[in-house]
Amino acid sequence: MKKFSLLFILPTILLAQEKVVTPTVKQLGKYDTNKFSQMYDLLATPNMFRTASGAPGPAYYQQQADYKIDVELDDKNAKLSGSETITYYNNSPDNLEYLWVQLDQNQAAKNSQSPLVENEKIEAVLPVAKFSNEYLKQNFDRGFNIEYVKDAKGNPLSYTVNQTMMRINLATPMKPGTSMSFSIKWWYNINNYQQDGGRSGYELFEKEGNRLYVIAQFYPRMAVYNDVEGWQNMQFWGGGEFALPFGNFDVNITVPADHVVDATGELMNRNEVFTPEQVKRYVLAQKTFDKPVVIVTQAEAEAAEKGFSDKKKTWKFSAKNVRDFGIASSRKFIYDAMAVQLSGKVVMAESVYPKEANPLWGETSTMTVAHTLKSYSSHTFDYPYPKAVSVSAEDQGMEYPMICWNFGRPDEKGITSEQIKNGMIGVVVHEVGHNFFPMIVNSDERQWTWMDEGLNSFMEYMAEQELNPNFPSRRGPAKNIVPYMSGDQKFLEPIMSNSENIIQFGNNAYGKPAAGLNILRETIMGRELFDYAFKMYANRWKFKHPTPEDFFRTMEDASAVDLDWFFRGWFYSTDFVDIGINDVKQYYVSETPTVALKDAKVRKGRFGLEKGPFVYLIAGDNPELSPASMKALEISEISSLSEYVNQKLSTEERATLKKPKYFYEVEYNKPGGMPMPIIVQITYEDGTVDNYKYPAQIWRQNNETAKKVYATNKAIKQIQIDPKLETADIDLNNNSWPKIETKSKFD
Repeated sequence: MKKFSLLFILPTILLAQEKVVTPTVKQLGKYDTNKFSQMYDLLATPNMFRTASGAPGPAYYQQQADYKIDVELDDKNAKLSGSETITYYNNSPDNLEYLWVQLDQNQAAKNSQSPLVENEKIEAVLPVAKFSNEYLKQNFDRGFNIEYVKDAKGNPLSYTVNQTMMRINLATPMKPGTSMSFSIKWWYNINNYQQDGGRSGYELFEKEGNRLYVIAQFYPRMAVYNDVEGWQNMQFWGGGEFALPFGNFDVNITVPADHVVDATGELMNRNEVFTPEQVKRYVLAQKTFDKPVVIVTQAEAEAAEKGFSDKKKTWKFSAKNVRDFGIASSRKFIYDAMAVQLSGKVVMAESVYPKEANPLWGETSTMTVAHTLKSYSSHTFDYPYPKAVSVSAEDQGMEYPMICWNFGRPDEKGITSEQIKNGMIGVVVHEVGHNFFPMIVNSDERQWTWMDEGLNSFMEYMAEQELNPNFPSRRGPAKNIVPYMSGDQKFLEPIMSNSENIIQFGNNAYGKPAAGLNILRETIMGRELFDYAFKMYANRWKFKHPTPEDFFRTMEDASAVDLDWFFRGWFYSTDFVDIGINDVKQYYVSETPTVALKDAKVRKGRFGLEKGPFVYLIAGDNPELSPASMKALEISEISSLSEYVNQKLSTEERATLKKPKYFYEVEYNKPGGMPMPIIVQITYEDGTVDNYKYPAQIWRQNNETAKKVYATNKAIKQIQIDPKLETADIDLNNNSWPKIETKSKFD
């Protein structure tokens, strides 16, 4: 009778971990029981406008809105007045019966609905200034005052204002391929943003009575019309930001003659608004790449801030292919700039700031702007605009094309703590970075905050780490989002929630997307595949209007990595990551036949007894195998492992064999709902270490448990899951074998 060489491994140790009860999780949309099912139930159907690959389709279109604007700043009364001519191009295939214009300042009007939808409570202790502002002062009307809306011939146009939206009623529909011009004149009272809130306004320096203005949403702006939802005319409640079409801007800004102004676009009359010496300094800055050149000095700014000129000066700016426009103006401004060399061009990094911001800003701001442009360009595309400006505006952090406002100043003695300095650097990187997302990759912020804030927070993390590997980045590392993801489900929403419906705005729209993208790059896809796909998305959709589907599809299309499971769980649900070690069994090799070995059964047929040596050891009660296909073994049929090796293998083959002495069967479990790769670090008794990473697809057929066998010639001392905290695992107590007790803060 033919002998069959069988290896029987005997269990000696059984060690189990505690089981953790998974809290209930909320989901958005249908969520198949198999979390690896494709996302056809969640994504819009591809079409001629947006393809299944995530790229713009052959019928993709977008509208254009060009502006010619004249504004004047009344510094004494904190009032802005202006007039504009908008030329709107209908590049869509649709007839437009009306046009929608955004009136964002109306969010602060006396009749605004925004305060009415906010919950209120009485605080037992309030600063006097806050109490006075909330309960004693009359509400100041800061909404738009529309003086007229006229057509190109100067005739009145019919219009209807609905809170923060204005409908231009057209006498005849605007046909595809046509354009029309109309004019609007308006004014509004500028807010003190430190008292009244808001994304723009003025900062008051009470000792001298000067104001520092950061002006935005200051003009009636065209809404987006596209293939996804027609007009994006969702009201501005104050949370969800903006959706805007691209266009060309020519803006004349009239201010007191002693003000320094910077704004979106190129300054067209530099010789008229700066002194000859300041112009020479700017020319030098255009050729200086290592450090900023001070163009308006602190001494010049201090001299200007002592007087209040009654004269006026007009600054003229021109910007091409931008979606918005921002202005900064003050007699307090120091101004510096330097050149930045990108692969294909030279652009200017600039900063304007009051003396109160020095020495921090003079040393740090423009250098940080320059670094940000280089970092972001390397991961996406070369920065296409001529400049990027950082404005010191305390208590602010807001972005517009080519210009942004940033907080962070020294104390009154000029001393800056590390916390303030790092916070200031972080906000400069973040707000300058917004030039890429969403100022160029122009997503709909009113609908999906994460598409600009989340992607930008991820890019900010990379830029910060490239600037300083020890930079204390707030968002990006997976471990930083754990407190949020392990929180009370009543206060969590999927990332794919509208901006106005998010409770924990920063964690949901900034932190969780940034952490998710970092996990994709470092743990799931790898840098090479991720970076190529991410750059593909950025280049496909620069100067266009992407949707979430365009991002999800491009990341898969350009990498050949199936990410539906990740996007479904991380973006469409509040599932959290919790992977543990549930069970560990140790085995050894027996050279002696046992009763258990005698009772083992082997499969006949293909790879069976007759053909050998492919013999499967299978439990006798396996329901998939019929009794007819099984045969009990006789002791006489069994040879030991050593007999098989010595008789069947040559000397050369025996020399290449591994010699495992220890066999471990490890069962991993997943109390959390979110699939994730299993990252394992095994430490042996001799101190050596092996690392393993099993793709998330290990859970695809069993969402509860996964098993792996480790055959080694060394005894295992410890098994650790996710030792570098790469996956946002919310419970580390089940990540080790033998179990390591996590000390509490009290311990």
